[in-house]
Amino acid sequence: MESTEEAAELVERVAALDIGKATLMACIRAPHEHSAGRRRQEVAEYPTTTGALLRLADRLREFEVTRVAMEATSDYWKPVFYLLEAEGFECWLLNASHVKNVPGRPKTDKLDAVWLAKVVERGMCAPSFVPPKPIRRLRDLTRYRRSLIRDRTREKQRLEKLLEDAQIKLSVVASDMFGVSGRAILAALIAGQRDPQVLAELARGRLRSKITQLREALTGHFDDHHALLCAKMLQRVDALTADIAELSTVIETVISPYAAQAAQLDEVTGIGATCAQELIAELGVDMTVFPTAAHLASWARFAPRANQSAGKTKPATTGKGNPWLASTLGEITAVLARSDTFLGERYRRLSRRRGKLRAIVATGNSVLTVVWHLLADPTARYHDLGADFHDTRYHQRLQHNLIHQLERVTGQQVTLSARVETAAA
Repeated sequence: MESTEEAAELVERVAALDIGKATLMACIRAPHEHSAGRRRQEVAEYPTTTGALLRLADRLREFEVTRVAMEATSDYWKPVFYLLEAEGFECWLLNASHVKNVPGRPKTDKLDAVWLAKVVERGMCAPSFVPPKPIRRLRDLTRYRRSLIRDRTREKQRLEKLLEDAQIKLSVVASDMFGVSGRAILAALIAGQRDPQVLAELARGRLRSKITQLREALTGHFDDHHALLCAKMLQRVDALTADIAELSTVIETVISPYAAQAAQLDEVTGIGATCAQELIAELGVDMTVFPTAAHLASWARFAPRANQSAGKTKPATTGKGNPWLASTLGEITAVLARSDTFLGERYRRLSRRRGKLRAIVATGNSVLTVVWHLLADPTARYHDLGADFHDTRYHQRLQHNLIHQLERVTGQQVTLSARVETAAA
């Protein structure tokens, strides 16, 4: 019989919390005082206010509880987790899908808390990753900055739709409608200028080579109604830009203790300073929580999941992971796709064979592997293998693929023969 790595674990004194917005149900389980091998439990409801949580902490100390577990319920778990953590308890955050009750049984807050306590005391679950307090604060800042960037992008899109309504095709001619030339033209439109020739002359730089097209694009029916909305939208864009710049300054200060790790990640093509900050905010810098790079990719849901039944392997999605991390990896992949690098060529090779979505996941997996090795070893440095790595390393495979493509195009069998060198005259 094969031995397993899991040790038989029974947590003697454990508490489980079923958390809601206003109240939580706490189940405390401990050994029975008089009957050996028996358990006793207490189930009670507490408000989620600070005073009530402190009373709960005192009650947990009375029972000498060593582990407190709770489900990740919206954001309601955060104040409870942080307070009990500060009180010195070992807190476990659990994925709700991993600790579901047996189907068909009644479901109440009390029964959920008792079930969760039983699952935890028998070691039938594993805690989710919760970064330390400094990383959590950095994460709040980077996530809010990304939210503001998304809001600014939406506001710019609204403005572009407004110009379309006025038959102003500025975005067709100008690659950046909010650059120096675009903002000058928009300011003139708001101020009351409607002459396309005068507006076109406001172009600067390379846009001046498109004066003729610009005159055509600025011929429309932009009126005072559009000017009012355009002014409000530009004010909103400018306010968001100022807030984003202020947040970036604060993030630079907060991330200073991890400047060395950020510099390591910044060396990787596609990972700029902003993405490096977001990666550290989402993953932390302590890679001991992920035993291997594969564990990190699996946690981020950038790895395929097994779905086998009756001896047949069926297709399966990667599942839902950290959406903020996925957004960052998506940006990195988009940059890599246009780069002449090993990872860029990997993306292009996979997108041709398996499609863009699978290529994004596979490239994101590779990026996470690189990130794990860099953060796990402070002395490690990234070295790009080059875009021709696969072609030079797998020459025979390339030769086979080219022959197969030629046979498919011509419909004939292709046989290679040695090239005959002609003698020099």
